[in-house]
Amino acid sequence: MASGAIGLLLGFLIGLGCRWFDLPLPAPPKIVGALLVVAMTLGFLGADWIPVG
Repeated sequence: MASGAIGLLLGFLIGLGCRWFDLPLPAPPKIVGALLVVAMTLGFLGADWIPVG
């Protein structure tokens, strides 16, 4: 749970820094690309819940 919160906070801070310094955002500019990043992140976090062996 803590790692998810840290990840969200880190993502927010990176986005804030990119906006503040007028840097290109390190993410796809289209909504489909952004949803792909969200889906990959949720899949990565969800894999921790699957019991192994």
